[in-house]
Amino acid sequence: MPAFSFEALDAAGQTRKGTIDADSPKAARSLLRAQALVPLAVDALASNTPAGQAPSFGQRLLTRPVFNSTQLAIWTRQLAGLVVSGLPLERALSALSEEADTERQHHLVAALRSEVNSGSTFAKALSQHPREFSDIYCAVIGAGEQSGHLGEVLDKLADDLEQRQALRAKLIGASLYPAIVTLVAIVIVLFLVGYVVPQVANVFAGSKRALPMLTVAMLTISDLVRNYGWLMLGGVVLFAVFMRTALSRPGFRAMFDAWWLNLPIIGRLARGYNAARFTGTLAMLAGAGVPILKALQAAAETLNNRAMRADALDALVLVREGAPLASAISQKKRFPGLVSMFARLGEQTGQLPLMLQRAANQLSTEVQRRAMQLATILEPLLIVGMGMIVMLIVLAVLMPIIQLNQFVK
Repeated sequence: MPAFSFEALDAAGQTRKGTIDADSPKAARSLLRAQALVPLAVDALASNTPAGQAPSFGQRLLTRPVFNSTQLAIWTRQLAGLVVSGLPLERALSALSEEADTERQHHLVAALRSEVNSGSTFAKALSQHPREFSDIYCAVIGAGEQSGHLGEVLDKLADDLEQRQALRAKLIGASLYPAIVTLVAIVIVLFLVGYVVPQVANVFAGSKRALPMLTVAMLTISDLVRNYGWLMLGGVVLFAVFMRTALSRPGFRAMFDAWWLNLPIIGRLARGYNAARFTGTLAMLAGAGVPILKALQAAAETLNNRAMRADALDALVLVREGAPLASAISQKKRFPGLVSMFARLGEQTGQLPLMLQRAANQLSTEVQRRAMQLATILEPLLIVGMGMIVMLIVLAVLMPIIQLNQFVK
């Protein structure tokens, strides 16, 4: 039965808003009148995007998702708790709809409840909202419904979302301070070079004495910044646009991602992060009862790095041809050896999901440790580098003054 959002007046003349289940807008108005309400507006609750179709760029730009990553993890955990406690799915969705923080969340959950109430599976109802729920999210829910363990699957899904969010938050936290220091350093240097240095140099413009080499070099840089600064900024913007356009092409993106993985420190971090994400997703899907080929396909799609995604899809082909999962992954050198080792242990013991999850946990811990080490090293290096640049600028200003004082004496 479809759901409708309504705005109506009660007997006291107060405006009331909410949702109601009905066969049609006309039936919804009749139900409102039966409740002594005067309907002002009745609108169907539906997805903004057709089922199975990804949102367009304009939709992503102009509208924000109803759930961000943190809210989705919390909502999944709440739903899991209600379902595990024995509450029917329809009633659990109804309770979450009433407790929604925002009107958009209320309408989304009410639409899901309406779809489930009309006989649709929960996974199919979720797939009507591709902006909010990914294909992997829907696949895991579908596997839980088919196995009859929806509550347990929701609990595992919430764990995976929380772990992924925690890893992303730690990586962002580790890189935030160096990024701020770098930005502040660039602004200060541009101000000194573009404004302070020329002002001081004008004092010595009438002097016939030659300026020190450091001062001449700094004045040359200052002239470049003042005369061609906007041109250089435009070049940076054009380069960024060119790279964004080029990265949208699969061939160039695969080459760039492969090169990125070969970088000394960042490449190892990217390899570990993608491997942890792939292994954790594969463990969650396999534990939910999803067939291994379908689980591999879905886990490969979560990889942001196209080179590692291609390796995962190649491993899928090998597994489809009869090769063990550990053997297929071990042939792809971009994946850390830890993944194939734990996959082999899982296949030998019959506990593949558990072993894959342990591998994902170890990889996540290693990525966090390396990211924190890198941030710890970068922070003093950036401060020292900024101090040296400022010192050179100060020397370029002071050296003519010292030279003039010696000349006067």
